[in-house]
Amino acid sequence: MTGTRTDPQTLDQVVSFHGHMCPGLAMGIRAAEVALERIGPHSADEEVVAIVETDMCGVDAVQFMTGCTFGKGNLVHRDYGKNVYTFVHRSDGYGVRISSRPGGWHRPPEWDELFAKVRARSATPQERERFFSIQQERSASIASMPLEELYDVREVDVVAPPQARILASLDCALCAEPTMESRVRRLDGRELCQPCFEAALAGKAPVAAPPLPPKG
Repeated sequence: MTGTRTDPQTLDQVVSFHGHMCPGLAMGIRAAEVALERIGPHSADEEVVAIVETDMCGVDAVQFMTGCTFGKGNLVHRDYGKNVYTFVHRSDGYGVRISSRPGGWHRPPEWDELFAKVRARSATPQERERFFSIQQERSASIASMPLEELYDVREVDVVAPPQARILASLDCALCAEPTMESRVRRLDGRELCQPCFEAALAGKAPVAAPPLPPKG
């Protein structure tokens, strides 16, 4: 993938982390490059926050390259189905929003038909081979395209989410599974996890049975 600012070793590690190279991952790599240049280096802790509006392949590149992860609380998912990434400094609120431009995915005319067949599992072996060949060509093209053809990048003022807190856990009254206290719901005087709360409202059985008592 020539044309990116990322060194080949890191690219190989990103692909290994995700499992394969594809256009979505390539788009995520390019977005992460913008974040590293405009916001700062790899986020060892929580100073840099990534707000992603998709759950597609590119998010893996963002996690690996910027250090923003769900576990640290500095990767926020908004389920908008858009290839948009916002990165922000907690300290001063400075942020950049990176959104894909129309046509930035660089899909050739035959892609839609082949994709429909592959998704429906009706593609012939030759069609599948051609589809995945196109995917690799698209990945290479995305890697080498001028950034302004892929993304619109603009500065934004963002209120970063609060830092991750370590909270106590409470045992759900139905399934007995420990649940973070901020996520517990109350119903008829019982403290329930969200799945059991929803099941109880619907008159269904708890999500998981209480554990068996220890032997002896």
